[in-house]
Amino acid sequence: MSTPLKESVGRYGIWNVGLRSEDPALRPEIAEAAAELEQLGYGAVWLGGSSAPRHAVPLLDATSRLAVGTSIQSIWQYDADASAAGFTEVESAHPGRFVLGLGVSHAKRAEQYRRPYSAMVSYLDGLDAAGVPAGRRVLAALGPKTLQLSADRAAGAIPYLVTPEHTAQAREILGEAPLLAPEFGVVLETDPTRARALAREHLAMYLTLPNYTNNFARLGFTEDDLADGGSDRLIDALYAWGDEDRIRTRVNAFFDAGADHVALQVADGGPREALPREAWRRLADILI
Repeated sequence: MSTPLKESVGRYGIWNVGLRSEDPALRPEIAEAAAELEQLGYGAVWLGGSSAPRHAVPLLDATSRLAVGTSIQSIWQYDADASAAGFTEVESAHPGRFVLGLGVSHAKRAEQYRRPYSAMVSYLDGLDAAGVPAGRRVLAALGPKTLQLSADRAAGAIPYLVTPEHTAQAREILGEAPLLAPEFGVVLETDPTRARALAREHLAMYLTLPNYTNNFARLGFTEDDLADGGSDRLIDALYAWGDEDRIRTRVNAFFDAGADHVALQVADGGPREALPREAWRRLADILI
């Protein structure tokens, strides 16, 4: 009998783009990093960018318990049949440890982008037909309709770039049973000016994407909050920074709001493809 998804991903995970790299030269470091994350007590790794099941294989090979998920696999980049085939192959080698995280990406990044909600429904129909279990897939849901779809047709939701207030709203829509695993940015810096500058640098690309800015508006942020790289109010809502107690409090706010798991993303001013392993160790000391 497979382990329930909530239990398999644990309380804390790491969200990172670099861990999905297919560069052969980086494969040993990726394997070593995955093994260390498991040893540190993280329950899951979420592969950033438009990842596919094959990107999870090096991490699964290097570990024995760690869950590995895509966050996300774009439904425009990989069709349902290819996605199902990839899932089946990974599941055969590592039963119960891979999570298929799906999303609709953004109109600016997918030429075929159209009617995203309907496209996701059709994609899930294809996965059903191919035998991919609903209990092993999650959706990058922000709005109410897609959150409800996450409860009805998947194991839950993995919202990206959200606040505890969004988590509370999402939990109300999802109900108690589905997994709710928001991503949350962390800046390990105590100086407010420096911390917010690093967060603004990290946030800049997302402020050009309507899926996120529309969600900020639903959460009560205004055009003024989105201007000039983001207001202090917006930055402080989307990123944890400060001393250990402040970071711990900010992360715990998601659990208090109804999250089952938080996927932590380090924002340190370095390349997004880097593996900030010292920061992951510090976070484990603070939280785990």
